[in-house]
Amino acid sequence: MRAKRRQLRGLAGPVALADQLEKTKTFDTPVRVLAKAVRQRIRPGLLRDLLHGVPMGSPLHPPLANISLGCWLSAAVLDVAEGDTKATRVLLATGIANALPTAAAGLTDWSSLHREQQRVGFVHMLSNLTALGLFSASLLARVRGRERAGRALTLAGLGMAGLGGYLGGHMAYRQAAGANHAPQISHLVPLGWHDLCLLKDLPDGRPVARRLGYIQLFVLRQGEAVTVLADRCPHLAGPLHQGRLVIENGEACVVCPWHGSTFRLDDGSVRHGPATAPAPMFETRIRRDGTIQVRPGLT
Repeated sequence: MRAKRRQLRGLAGPVALADQLEKTKTFDTPVRVLAKAVRQRIRPGLLRDLLHGVPMGSPLHPPLANISLGCWLSAAVLDVAEGDTKATRVLLATGIANALPTAAAGLTDWSSLHREQQRVGFVHMLSNLTALGLFSASLLARVRGRERAGRALTLAGLGMAGLGGYLGGHMAYRQAAGANHAPQISHLVPLGWHDLCLLKDLPDGRPVARRLGYIQLFVLRQGEAVTVLADRCPHLAGPLHQGRLVIENGEACVVCPWHGSTFRLDDGSVRHGPATAPAPMFETRIRRDGTIQVRPGLT
């Protein structure tokens, strides 16, 4: 029984470490400085959107990270199986080369997260940098003919990459970094039309928040036209009704007040990241008595 308890405590160790990192303020100064530097260096625009994964509709960093991890794990398997040394070097080199765009995408996402997420992400980054150094040293040792040292360094690199991967998973699944925070309205709103409010009760040209059951909505009246979106930003649930209305290349958009995600008002699609998922859209109609009715848009 005691052995089982010790085993359970051991399994809880990594979880406790990640939870503790969320609370510690030890790294807050370098986190703040680095995040600001990344945002200043990679300005809003095409490059930043590409690194966030806006064209893909999902974050770019995770699939890129899987490429490097897959290459390095395969190299370790070849070491264990005493496989072709040239193939092992190619796999190590491929993972190292892919680490640059992976890090760029990860840093871009990380710079627009909450501080608790950034704390865990900072140690995630340090772990991965250490792993990258170990894999690079492994490749160098192998090129110099020191295969045994190269294998040892690869195993050490996998250990650090495993820690980095665990912390990355903690950010994604426990802290919901990169997840879609907009409500999935298809199961929260019954089918059909629903009364929302009277048209005359809405200010003209200024977005406001209105509730429909469990969901808070972004509602914008422009004359007799009404635009309705889910109010929670898909990035980190910022209130869209508090955002700025802008025109980008002739398209009316709303900018999230928290991290600058920009959504088109005509269909809720993403114009600029860090969000990659669209803001859920509602269809609208106005009854003769002036009541606005809404229903979830087609997905």
